[in-house]
Amino acid sequence: MTTPSFEYLLTDEHRMIRDAARDFAQKEIAPIAAEHDESGEFPYDTIKKMGAMGFMGIEVPEQYGGAGMDTLAYALALEEICKVDASHGTIMSVNNSLFCNALTMFGTEEQKQKYLVPVASGEMIGAYSLTEPMSGSDAGSMKSRAVLDGDHYVINGRKSWVTSAPVADLILLFTPTHPERGHNGISAFMIDTTQPGFSRGKKEPKLGIRASATSEILFEDYRCPAENRIGKEGEGFKIAMTVLDAGRIGIASQALGIAEAAYEASLQYAREREAFGQPIGAFQGTQFKLADMKTRIEAARSLIYNACFAKEHWKKTGERFTLAASMAKLYASETAMFCAHHAVQIHGGMGYSKELPVERYFRDAKITEIYEGTSEIQRMVIARTETGLR
Repeated sequence: MTTPSFEYLLTDEHRMIRDAARDFAQKEIAPIAAEHDESGEFPYDTIKKMGAMGFMGIEVPEQYGGAGMDTLAYALALEEICKVDASHGTIMSVNNSLFCNALTMFGTEEQKQKYLVPVASGEMIGAYSLTEPMSGSDAGSMKSRAVLDGDHYVINGRKSWVTSAPVADLILLFTPTHPERGHNGISAFMIDTTQPGFSRGKKEPKLGIRASATSEILFEDYRCPAENRIGKEGEGFKIAMTVLDAGRIGIASQALGIAEAAYEASLQYAREREAFGQPIGAFQGTQFKLADMKTRIEAARSLIYNACFAKEHWKKTGERFTLAASMAKLYASETAMFCAHHAVQIHGGMGYSKELPVERYFRDAKITEIYEGTSEIQRMVIARTETGLR
């Protein structure tokens, strides 16, 4: 393998967390990945260990239980975890990108001390809930409601496709407080899942990332203290979209990890598997697939690192990084599917067998084109940002 591009941009701190994540993934996650994929069992033990190592709150300042590192450090660590198992990476991504990022950016000091510290340190698991059964990309059509009653909001409704919901201690919820105002009537709330009125619905039987638990959540007269509202009333949609920009960098990094795993497995197989008296890597058909995989991986890496730098620039200037994040997410997710598809083809029958992890890479790759904004939504975001037209 050649030296990865952009190696010259990495600091010693970047290399340290990347290497620590790679070592942890190989020693702790690789031996159990296939078993958890088969059973769908949530990997509590390894997630707790990841928290202890600082992987569950990489960008969170140290005073709030995090590692206090930058976006590139997060992307590098997530990439290494996802090269071994995208399920662990999904749990890590939601915790970092969607939950911790939101509280870091929009939480009060009291909320950070109470909720950010335990989640960033891995003592608790956080989740993010925007989607509903009839409201995905169209967040303005949500049916759930939060009605102010004294010093509490009474919440009713159903949310769907909530990653980590079956095990989450805390959930960042987005629901309308003034539905007549559309997007401007959505507010954000911190939900303690131990309180009355909250319940978990059916666990989703997914194609991929099966060890990452996903379910519906239900609210029936759930009383949420007004002090648990994140930001002001009506700011929820802005918070949700800002957080999704960060989340898309996480999904792009996840997709890159899957793509690299598929490529590296294919490269090794192409050297070892023989047909017609020579390694299959000597055939032009295989060589072209490998060349395209490698080129797309490095192009995706360029877009991801650019998005990481854009997010760091945003921290200093407030200049949105939506375009960079959407381009990285779009290209990296489609690269993951491209590489996983070619990996199965290169492996032939063995690529279709559960004896090798290639078929898992194929199943795991697909979701990266769907969650946190489908490829179609990313193209809309990119085009609208560039043209200024809606």
